[in-house]
Amino acid sequence: MTAIKPSLGKSCLNGGMSRPNISLHPFEGADWQAALETLAGPGAGAFQQSAPYGDVMRVLGRKVARIEIRLGAVRIGLVQMIARSPLWLMSRGPVFGPDVAQDVQQAAVRRLARRAGVVIATPERAIDGFGLIPLISPRHHAIWSLSPAEQDLRAGLAGKWRNRLAAAERAELRLRVERNIDWILRADRGQQAARGYRALPASFTQAWGSCSPDGLRAWRVEGRDGQRLAGMVVLRHGAGASYHIGWSGAQGRRVGAHNFGLWHAALWLRRMGCARFDLGDINSEDGAGRMHFKLGTGAQAQPLGATAWVLPN
Repeated sequence: MTAIKPSLGKSCLNGGMSRPNISLHPFEGADWQAALETLAGPGAGAFQQSAPYGDVMRVLGRKVARIEIRLGAVRIGLVQMIARSPLWLMSRGPVFGPDVAQDVQQAAVRRLARRAGVVIATPERAIDGFGLIPLISPRHHAIWSLSPAEQDLRAGLAGKWRNRLAAAERAELRLRVERNIDWILRADRGQQAARGYRALPASFTQAWGSCSPDGLRAWRVEGRDGQRLAGMVVLRHGAGASYHIGWSGAQGRRVGAHNFGLWHAALWLRRMGCARFDLGDINSEDGAGRMHFKLGTGAQAQPLGATAWVLPN
C-alpha cells in the first residue's frame, strides 16, 4: 500500500453524494513503525501509536489491535488500539496520510467504532462532527522539530532559555548516560506525589526498556563536583522521540541543569536521525512555568483533538 494521493483525500459525504468506500483490515506488514512513516512522513505518530508502545502494552497484558484503513484500494490511515475492558482506547490516532479530508477521517473513526464496540478516541488532530461526543477538552503538546541545523536550533531558543543554557555551560555541567534508571523512577514518583498528578507507572518504563533497549535513553546531569543535579528519560520510536520523565533538584534548577540536559538530549536525538521531539503536555498541572520551559526550546504548541466517545456509523 502507498500513501493516499491528494485527489483521493476529498470527501464524498456532502451534497447528497455517496459515502466514502472505507474498509478496515488487520495490519499484516512486518514493520508497523516503517509503515507509519511511509504513510505520513518521518517521525509520524505519537508514541502511543508506535510499535514499541504496542509491544509494551502486550507485555503488560493488554490486547492490542493494529488496523489499516483503506479508501477504496488505497491505504489512507493506520491505527493502534488498546483494549481496556470494556473500552477500546485510540490514543493520538489514527495516523492518516496527507490531505485526507476531515469528514473522511470522521467516517473512518466511526467505522472503527462499529468494528470494535465502545471506543474512546483522542485524535492527534481535531476530528469533529456528528458521532463524536466530546468528553475532555483538547490538550496541547509541545512539538520540537529537530530537522534544522544545530546552529539554527540554538538560534531558535528563547532568549531566557538560551541564557540559562549558556550559564550551565559556563558552570561546566556534565551530561552522563544513566544505565540504572531506578533512582529517576523513584524521583518521578515523589515528584508526582508532591505536585498532585499521575503519569505512566514505572512498570511501563521498565517494560519499554526491555521491549526496545535501543528505544530508551536516560541521562543524569552532574556538577563539577559530581553531584547529581537532574535526570531524564527519553523514548525513541522510529524518527520520533518523546520526553518521558524529567526531574531536577533544587540546586539543578538554580544552575539550569534541565536546560543543559534537554538541549544535549535533543542534539543526540538529532544525530540518531530523530526529526520530531514531543516534549509532552503543556496544559499540565505544573502550570505556566512548565509550558514556558517546553516552548522556550522553540517547540510549537500543537492542539490535539478532544477526547471523545465515538458512536459507530
